[in-house]
Amino acid sequence: MTEGDILGGSGAMFDRIAGRYDLLNRLQSFGMDQGWRRRALTSLQLKAGDQLLDLATGTADLAIMAAHRVPDLEVVGVDPSPAMLEVGRSKVERADLSPRVQLIEGDAQSLPFETDTFDGVSIAWGIRNVADRQRALREMSRVLRPGGRLAILEGGEPEGFIVGPTGRFYMHHILPQLGALLSGAQEYKYLPDSIAQFPKPSEFCGYLEQAGFTAVEHRPLTFGAARLYTGRCP
Repeated sequence: MTEGDILGGSGAMFDRIAGRYDLLNRLQSFGMDQGWRRRALTSLQLKAGDQLLDLATGTADLAIMAAHRVPDLEVVGVDPSPAMLEVGRSKVERADLSPRVQLIEGDAQSLPFETDTFDGVSIAWGIRNVADRQRALREMSRVLRPGGRLAILEGGEPEGFIVGPTGRFYMHHILPQLGALLSGAQEYKYLPDSIAQFPKPSEFCGYLEQAGFTAVEHRPLTFGAARLYTGRCP
């Protein structure tokens, strides 16, 4: 699996690691990934009866969390990986959320929804794997209703005098080996590089504004190990 395959929209990399994806997320983030998802959901300010689009939904962690947190929330999760969606659907069924959480295969660059459909859009650790990020951001803006909110979670390189060097060493040297050991796949070597090569926060905020979002903000989480980008649809 090459970087080109991933950026081309292929879900094949994630098909290979779907069965252990949740475990790997917990271990690699030291259990902090769920807290970061909660921060993203809080920023969306969703209310009962709203509709949420969760892109790169994967195994549906964020979609399920949202449905548990907000009464009568309807969630549509989109992901290019059939195997990840299969795991996600099993989790949705076990949580007895099937009527409210729907998972479909799709591409963030070409969404099969009408304009002004959703009250919120989320994407966690997925935008860096999109080939044409600006096109995907325009699609997110298109399907959001006026006043709707966007929350994007991404990885980041840790900052700080002590945390920074330690975190970067872990991300570039320990994390790929841990991923390969637990999943039997070498694709985790791609992930640290993709995080390091992601646009700087100021540049990515500019992309959000170019896509039509207002009130754009960036918040580093846990010394910058994660980044939360938010915006509103005017």
